[in-house]
Amino acid sequence: MNKEEIYDFIKSKNIWYEITEHKAVYNMQELNDVDLPYKEADGKNLFVRDDKKRNYYLITLKGDKKLDLKSFSDEFHTRRLSFASENDLMNILNLKPGSVTPLGLLNDKDLKVIFYLDETFLEDNGIIGVHPNDNTATIWLKARDLINIIKDHGNQVNIINVDKVNL
Repeated sequence: MNKEEIYDFIKSKNIWYEITEHKAVYNMQELNDVDLPYKEADGKNLFVRDDKKRNYYLITLKGDKKLDLKSFSDEFHTRRLSFASENDLMNILNLKPGSVTPLGLLNDKDLKVIFYLDETFLEDNGIIGVHPNDNTATIWLKARDLINIIKDHGNQVNIINVDKVNL
């Protein structure tokens, strides 16, 4: 799905959402220059794979957090992890670098990617901001609605505490 198809899909779900159009951003640093209504709820996405290129993971955490991939690997008993290639990103999620988003899982026809979401998105107002498969906008949803969308698509969803993983 492209950006417009994502918008139509979200509208069809009859759930709360807001859209913020903005200049193209390629990392969290560039996003700091964009005026966002829920900046504290913006998601940072890590698309990683194991060293055998057999298992792929999308990990979404708050933009101000970091994740130690070795600790993640130890905690969830995966093989050694590294960032997936641009080719993997395009072939599996049909996304370009800078546009990684949980909504890209809707393009994962073979359900190869396991999704991990930091539980802090479920706190307070429960809002999460993610790209609509394009880095020129952020779509704000309730994190629970996003989880349901991904589960309905068929990808495995795991809620994790990123702070505990990094211990």
